Amino acid sequence: MNFKITLILLLTCFSVLSQNITGKLTDKNTKQAIPFATIKTGDNSGVISNDEGYFTINSKNKTLTISCMGYQNKSLTIKELIILNYNVELEESINQLGEVFIRSKALNADSIIAKTKSKLTSNYNHELNKYNIFRRITDKVNFKNLTFEIEKASHVKKTNLESANEKLKALSKKIQESDMVNFTDFKGEYYALNKDSSKLVVQKATELLDSKNDFSIERIQEKTQNIILKYLDTTKTYKLKSGLFKIEDSLSLNDENQENNKKKEYNVSHLNDGTRAFIKQHLFYEDSFLDELLNFNLYEFTYEDTAYNNNELTHIINFTPKKGKAKYTGQLFINDNTYAVTRVDYKYYKNRHGEKVNLKFILGIKYIENLSRANILFEKDSTNMYYPKYLKYTSGSYFYVNRDIKFIENSKARNKTGFSFKIEGDNRTTEELLFTSHIKMNLDDFKSIKQDSTVTYQQLNKFEKTMWEDEQIIEPTQEMKSFKSDNKL
Repeated sequence: MNFKITLILLLTCFSVLSQNITGKLTDKNTKQAIPFATIKTGDNSGVISNDEGYFTINSKNKTLTISCMGYQNKSLTIKELIILNYNVELEESINQLGEVFIRSKALNADSIIAKTKSKLTSNYNHELNKYNIFRRITDKVNFKNLTFEIEKASHVKKTNLESANEKLKALSKKIQESDMVNFTDFKGEYYALNKDSSKLVVQKATELLDSKNDFSIERIQEKTQNIILKYLDTTKTYKLKSGLFKIEDSLSLNDENQENNKKKEYNVSHLNDGTRAFIKQHLFYEDSFLDELLNFNLYEFTYEDTAYNNNELTHIINFTPKKGKAKYTGQLFINDNTYAVTRVDYKYYKNRHGEKVNLKFILGIKYIENLSRANILFEKDSTNMYYPKYLKYTSGSYFYVNRDIKFIENSKARNKTGFSFKIEGDNRTTEELLFTSHIKMNLDDFKSIKQDSTVTYQQLNKFEKTMWEDEQIIEPTQEMKSFKSDNKL
């Protein structure tokens, strides 16, 4: 082989093998992407393929083992992954053994659930664990209706009033046309004393956000306030009076630049509390949310099928509400040997929903939690205990607010400006948590951990893969990769 060509190949391989590399999992027959597959890089470490089948690992790992419900395990080296052009095809596992097993044992869904409940304490241990985690939060808002209008302002010139309303109308149009989405990523070490106590050490954090198009309820309030203030007496300060927003003692146009001076920091205590609540909701223990899904008084269970997960026979059990107070439907994947639940998929059943507030004709407020669905994966370690591997939860709601706001001048005249505010739309939040590794620890270890009060994050206007080089993360979806900040007003 030509020396130059050989050198180029060697340099290419060296470059590839010294950084993160991305692969994709597909079904060998259908060529469809395979999400939520486990890519193990060690006994207690590894990542998960995302919704589009992609995964990213560090090339320093020599080999990887891929497992997924319903597919045969596959082990390969980094070199073999490169030869396959980073596309790995998985073959479906043969289900003949499962069919024979069902016929010979004649197990029913209720008996499997009963055994599962009896094994919860021996299969899961939520105390004194250290996890390396990567968390991603994706927030989206779709505004269906936005109306802002100054209605009463006798002390304001007519031309100023018309100009302000034109600005408010333009803002409303821009908000409705904007692609309202932002992404928050952070990685770190999560120390769990138990399900109710934890510490978090954040090692890196980023936020992917178009700051000019940040149209959260709070930011919309700020933007509308600033437009109105420009057409009032800018030498004075004002109070806001509304059933929706708090009264502020000295609101003025000078407050507009406060956001620019705001430190880009997260409160670590809030991140810890949110992470702990998220994990707690998706663990098995007595009277937990997941424990309720195993409640015979609330749910009816039916046997669906068998499949193989990591070369182990798994029962697939469907559940649906038995009584009106139960809200969810989904599937439980239960290991035949240990009776541990290795995966849970759930969502709202038919037209059922979460919290609902309808004071539309009294206070001008309506709110309905209309989306709640999750995918939860557990993984067995070398001690035959099961730990969370990947959690994904998507929540959504409909909101409507129609209120009047008054700007009250801080002066003897106490001039008032009436402002109507109507907003209607849907919001959706997807939370993902990847556990890249875990180890047991003792109480002294936990006590010695110091949790910082804040952590600085880097705000990005587009996804930069180099930010997470050499890190085990959740591979971003195409939506996140194509995100770009639009700073034009």
